[in-house]
Amino acid sequence: MDRHDDFREFVLARQQTLMRTAYLLVGDAHLAEDLLQSVLTKVVGHWSKLSRDGNPEAYTRKALVNQYISWRRRPSREIPSADLPEHGASHDNATLDRIVLRQALAKLTRKQRAVIVLRFWEDLTEAQTADTLGCSIGNVKSQTHHALARLRVVAPELAELRIQEVAR
Repeated sequence: MDRHDDFREFVLARQQTLMRTAYLLVGDAHLAEDLLQSVLTKVVGHWSKLSRDGNPEAYTRKALVNQYISWRRRPSREIPSADLPEHGASHDNATLDRIVLRQALAKLTRKQRAVIVLRFWEDLTEAQTADTLGCSIGNVKSQTHHALARLRVVAPELAELRIQEVAR
């Protein structure tokens, strides 16, 4: 039995959830893959202790957020625009809603975006979000308040979206 079998099982079981979190944080599938891969490379080095003493999923999620926030040195590939992209072949409302949501998330600060993803897509409590981000519950509340206020300004149409459809 390979010493990394437990790690492989963890990655296979949680890969989609972790990838979704990474994608929502960075807004780009390729960058999300890079982010997740770099984090999993670090997690495997701590795997024996994590699997024995810790909560590997919470640790990995926290590492994702921390790595995302520290990627300041990478130039942003997102180009802010007041206009939506032209409609492609699909006129599916859920697809358009996801585009609007992605563009709105891109207009938040990294910490605000992380709080929104953790609180509303990962469905973490304020305490769990604070623990993941390494900050106080009050800071999570403040960041959430400011992020939601910013989203209302930059994308008022988001108020009309059904989050269940957008999150798919």
